[in-house]
Amino acid sequence: MHVIADVEIPTNAALLRDWLAPRRRVFVLTGAGCSTASGIPDYRDEAGGWKRKPPVTFQAFTQDDTTRRRYWARSFAGWPVFSQAAPNAAHRAMAAWEATGRMSMLLTQNVDGLHHRAGNAHVVDLHGRLDTVRCLACGDLTPRDTMQHRLADANPGWIDTITAFAPDGDADLERVDFSDFDIPSCTRCGGMLKPDVVFFGENVPRARFEIARDALAASDALLVVGSSLMVYSGFRFARMAHEAGLPIALLTRGATRADELATLAVRADCTKVLPEALV
Repeated sequence: MHVIADVEIPTNAALLRDWLAPRRRVFVLTGAGCSTASGIPDYRDEAGGWKRKPPVTFQAFTQDDTTRRRYWARSFAGWPVFSQAAPNAAHRAMAAWEATGRMSMLLTQNVDGLHHRAGNAHVVDLHGRLDTVRCLACGDLTPRDTMQHRLADANPGWIDTITAFAPDGDADLERVDFSDFDIPSCTRCGGMLKPDVVFFGENVPRARFEIARDALAASDALLVVGSSLMVYSGFRFARMAHEAGLPIALLTRGATRADELATLAVRADCTKVLPEALV
């Protein structure tokens, strides 16, 4: 039976708690709605539409110098705030619930690392982590904080007015010309550097997908938290769960791509519901 709940928090929590009660190996998939209360903006509205222009694509980042300079300039401005975000009540509730042994895996579409910082031990970062930078030529990995210092050294005195903070460490700036913003290259081979995250137009690494797929196959339910599932890389796990006959529960503020696959859909703030439901 497909249920949509749009009622008070205690009732929402009770609905989800009752749904979870018989499950012993729950696969949890999270999205941007988990992190908005930590001050990280999300991309989509409650209907699943874009709130702003879609993120830069892998092809544009790698092939267009102007796009790449603009990306790194905006990231340079936005990183200090993004990197200071702290786990919220939803992150902490899921970390505590993992300790009960009833969570088979936490697969997150977020790139903020907040599940790790909250204490979850079994997390797969489907789209990578923004706190790491990868060389596209040699594969060398370096901390994003190191890149921040290198960007500052390469652009002394560079400053611009931030008009708004955007998802995933991005920031809207007043300027439109970034031709004078210098991007450091890999210290090992001189190659192009990119955040170690999956951009639009880029594929999730196969090994990462297979680890999550196998964990889902060994689970007895899927719980989706804070995701519209509009991106296929996340939605396919809901589709696989449905095809395998696993019950699916959704905890989001708005519509999702998997509404017709779910047995329970709770429209509510996950930071309010999870601390009461995951007990």
